Amino acid sequence: MPVRHNIDHIIKRIEQKKEDFQEYDFDRREDDAFKAFFDLAQEFESDTDFNMLCVAIPKSFFGFDASLYMMLPEKERLSMVTSTLDRAQGEAPPMLPESVAGISSEGSLLIRIRGKKYLLDQLPFKAKEDVIGLLEIHGGGKLDGELKFYFVKYANRIGFSLHNRFLVEKNIRHLKFVRGLVADIEHNIIAPNIVYKLFMKNIASEVSRMDGLIEDLEDMGGKPASSSQGFREASAGLRSISKGIREELKEMGKHHRNMSMFLESLLRRSHFEQGRLTLRTKPCNMNRDVVLPQVDRFLDRFENMDIELDQNASGVPEEEVISVVDVGLMSQVYSNMFSNALKYAEEVDTPYGRKKYISYGYNVVKDYFGEGRDGLKYNVFSTGQHIDPEDRPRLFDDRFRGKNARKKPGTGHGLAFIRNVVEIHGGIVGYEPTEFGNNFYFILPSENIREAEVEKEN
Repeated sequence: MPVRHNIDHIIKRIEQKKEDFQEYDFDRREDDAFKAFFDLAQEFESDTDFNMLCVAIPKSFFGFDASLYMMLPEKERLSMVTSTLDRAQGEAPPMLPESVAGISSEGSLLIRIRGKKYLLDQLPFKAKEDVIGLLEIHGGGKLDGELKFYFVKYANRIGFSLHNRFLVEKNIRHLKFVRGLVADIEHNIIAPNIVYKLFMKNIASEVSRMDGLIEDLEDMGGKPASSSQGFREASAGLRSISKGIREELKEMGKHHRNMSMFLESLLRRSHFEQGRLTLRTKPCNMNRDVVLPQVDRFLDRFENMDIELDQNASGVPEEEVISVVDVGLMSQVYSNMFSNALKYAEEVDTPYGRKKYISYGYNVVKDYFGEGRDGLKYNVFSTGQHIDPEDRPRLFDDRFRGKNARKKPGTGHGLAFIRNVVEIHGGIVGYEPTEFGNNFYFILPSENIREAEVEKEN
């Protein structure tokens, strides 16, 4: 379906600009100076060349020497970075507070270079009054008003380009840091996590050895010491210890498998390299491989909060449903959905009395993605008051927290993560108020295979 956005406000601004340009009435030389600046600002990659371009335009087109001052992160004050004059570097000449342009004691025209207000917090320094630089036009104090106005507009163009360059440099440093961090994660987290599995295997081996010793002791049944009360108590105690260790080891193994999967799926190198979540898909039984392991993780927490798990209402059929998904990321989706259900489930009146429960399952939505392309709708329901209608359109927005969530801990990121993962699988997410509570769901294409941007697992 074609998408048409409302561009009326853009057209209005364009018309205003056309009127402004007619009022500015810049001559050919002034227009050519702007064009030369913008073309060459994209051509010159080094900061030194860009800075020299800023002062060379007034010199080349208008015959005025110029100096450029910039905020330097290490100094946090305006300092000279280049000049067409042979001048020693130093601090910028003083200007009247709040003035855009002024005249120095030496008769120069001083023009503040301002950054983008909504991106000032992204700069590598603290900008004062949104000023990131200063342009000095030497001998410009006696210019007529028209040319002074032109140089103010020229300084605005410098500010736009300069701010963008600051952001690019910051992003490059950020990317270098992230790439280094990925290597550190693989070396210091992923690899040790594999060793952790070896530790558990060694513990299991030692427990088996202890069981063998217990059996050897109990085989000494005909000997006097073995018939004593103390021997029987010691043997029973060892058995109890062995059982307890095995149970703890089982829980550790469950925790390790889940955390390993989350670490390996969320800290995947390709995420960092491509700047987005990437998929490693494989055919799986969604219920067995994705949903039930997360249900098992949350069972104790549901019980502690007196939340029932209504298996009968879940609608999970007996037959296997094979889907092609990224098991790690999709498991995190269910973890987030169950976590929200745990946090917000409330007791409600039902025909069976007061209840607080969750249910999960899926159903087929015929032709949802077009003729012959059914959708699989996966649901997680929890009892409670319906979410405010005003909040529903933004539930899956990052950092958004509805009225019902403001007294609960959280960041507002969980549902946004769910939407991201589901959408890169080719699906959609949604919410619907239902009888007794709230249903969060996502719908995947029945074939659930993306034709692009999918990294198949070897």
